[in-house]
Amino acid sequence: MDIEVRFYSPTIARVIKSPEGTQPKKESLSVIKVPEEVEFTVKEENHIIHISTAALQVFVNAETGKVSFADIANHSLVTEKDYGAQFTEKKDANKIAHSVRQAFLLDKEEPIYGLGQQQNGKMSQRDQKVYLINQNTRVCIPYIQSVKGYGIFWDNYSPTTFNDDSQGTSFDSEIGECIDYYLMWGGSKDGVVAQIRDLTGQAPLMPLWVYGYNQSKERYKTQAELLEVVKKYRDLKVPLDGIVQDWQYWGKDSLWNSMSFDPATFPNAKSMVDQVHAMNAHLFIVAWPGFGPLTKQYTEFKEKNMLINFDTWPPKSGAKPYDPYNPASHAIYWDYLNKGVFSLGTDGWWLDSSEPDHINISDKDFDQPTYLGSFRSVINAFPLVHVGSIYDSQRESGSGKRVTIFTRSAFAGQQRYAANTWSGDVASSWSTLAKQIPAALNFSLSGIPYWNADIGGFFAGDFIAGGGAKNPLFQELYTRWLEFATFTPMMRSHGTDIPREIYQFGHRGERTFDIIEKYIKLRYSLLPYSYATAWNVTHHSGSFMRALFMDFGNDKHVYDIGNQYMFGSSVMVIPVTSSGATEQTVYLPTGSLWYNFWTGKKEQGGKTIMATAPIDILPLYVKAGAIIPWGPEVQFAEEKKWDNLEIRIYPGKDGDFTLYEDENDNYNYEEGKYTEIPMHWNNNSKTLTIGKRRGDFAGMLTERKFNIVLVTENRGTGAELSKKTDQIVHYKGVKLSIRI
Repeated sequence: MDIEVRFYSPTIARVIKSPEGTQPKKESLSVIKVPEEVEFTVKEENHIIHISTAALQVFVNAETGKVSFADIANHSLVTEKDYGAQFTEKKDANKIAHSVRQAFLLDKEEPIYGLGQQQNGKMSQRDQKVYLINQNTRVCIPYIQSVKGYGIFWDNYSPTTFNDDSQGTSFDSEIGECIDYYLMWGGSKDGVVAQIRDLTGQAPLMPLWVYGYNQSKERYKTQAELLEVVKKYRDLKVPLDGIVQDWQYWGKDSLWNSMSFDPATFPNAKSMVDQVHAMNAHLFIVAWPGFGPLTKQYTEFKEKNMLINFDTWPPKSGAKPYDPYNPASHAIYWDYLNKGVFSLGTDGWWLDSSEPDHINISDKDFDQPTYLGSFRSVINAFPLVHVGSIYDSQRESGSGKRVTIFTRSAFAGQQRYAANTWSGDVASSWSTLAKQIPAALNFSLSGIPYWNADIGGFFAGDFIAGGGAKNPLFQELYTRWLEFATFTPMMRSHGTDIPREIYQFGHRGERTFDIIEKYIKLRYSLLPYSYATAWNVTHHSGSFMRALFMDFGNDKHVYDIGNQYMFGSSVMVIPVTSSGATEQTVYLPTGSLWYNFWTGKKEQGGKTIMATAPIDILPLYVKAGAIIPWGPEVQFAEEKKWDNLEIRIYPGKDGDFTLYEDENDNYNYEEGKYTEIPMHWNNNSKTLTIGKRRGDFAGMLTERKFNIVLVTENRGTGAELSKKTDQIVHYKGVKLSIRI
């Protein structure tokens, strides 16, 4: 076979293997990085070709084909198995192709993470055999990250079997022109995420309002019903920023996804959008990749040979998916979407069924031709090219409005398309809730930072008989799920069978209503922290949901913890995932002092404790050195400027935080129109330094107040700390220091 090693940077090596003389011409759908000019040296001794950059060493055994990797300090990273590459000739859509397999050898006790979103309840993906094909609730990305600080992206879009057992770790794809993978050396866990983002694209910043609270259900059946939901939230003074219109706003199934509103149920869609905006909310509209046979889209795509001939949702409708692999299809799709929906002033997209749904499956369906080859050969990249086409089209439209998408599936690189993937149509159960946490963390470790889940689970039919939203069993599950969702990149309530609006659960003064309101308000109090975290995601390849080993890699106890995580840099979240719980086991990682968020009580790290967890308390711990800005009480994200922020300091260690602000919903930040205010806490001198403001933008605050709070035990709980201000600082953009 032929082996090629190609460097994309000093820390990223691409390995291509192919049957001798075949000369593959594959172009990646995921990788957009242009290879850098990388200096390297090459020498050969005893059939071993040694290639070295400033950061990475690659060894190629010219006899066995084995490729091995080490860092520049000669620490072994990972090695292929001798003779571990396999090509098996097979026919694919009437042409000769190959199945391709590569086996690696990992250290015996080496945890690995990734594979997208696998709802197997596992944090480390060792000792797993997983068939990677995108489906509802399963997002399959052939990517692993090691606790040792490297990642491997297997760049193949066909169904792929990942297997890790005593014989090795392998990727085995059904169709491939060649073996093609990237070894990324990040050094740290954040470093590996930064490498995959560098390779496949950075995550744009979503508008500020998306980080608030979003309400949905399956489905609002009329224009009046949707508007009434927003009005009730405003009347109740419960914060809300997004409302979602699900399927069938177009009418009958033969018109599935016509991207036009049925006048019988939505008589004036433009007025509906305007009224949503007048109530200071934003509207998501659903769109699908499949089209009913009576739609104009179906007719045009069929005439232009841009349909893939298999059945998609809904059943018995005759709907077929379009071919998003064909670049010419993108303008057609967007033209209908723009004229029927976006031109009305809508704000965000719900791109459902982006796997896509595949029903009445037969093996020949996978041999259907697409623009890039058989459907089998490119199936897993369907969400990437579909979501990407909408993102690119809206950006090119010149609207200036930030693209905002949530969708049901993903593939490597999708973060570059402002896509927030949700975990699919999951069941309303405690076991499902528990599985969401490691699934989300592994998804984030796969390089895609935006994730959410239907609060309460999608299928809630088991709870209808007990009273639906008034069923105490469902109320408990929903409450615990919502507490968890407060600390995910998108907080969105949705489901079928049982409506989820806050007033469905009772009235203010009743326990479930009050807890839901409490956590929605907490979400808004944390907006300055969340938006700064979002900026770190965009500007520094950061992560919202952080597996504990990312921040506490020296503590081996955290390597396989999948039921706790860091939300941003400072807050550790421990969701409650069992019914009737009043306490929760919490492991406090070593290397930090920890504060109970609710009480201020301090605990040393490196031990397991039992945290009090009544139904209204989600165990939260803040690490020493944290600086957390606390936003004003609002009904929607942009109601008030951040001119009077509380700054909470958790002493015990030095710490830093950067407050980020911009124009909230345009792309001027890409041209440098934003501000950063750096803050540093010196624990020895008990001094907070607020640095000089960096940058500017139209409408920015030129002066403001900061209410400084030093967190200690017995000074109040949760939001009540706002009554305990230590100092009030008037800030005009110049550096100042405050001793507390």
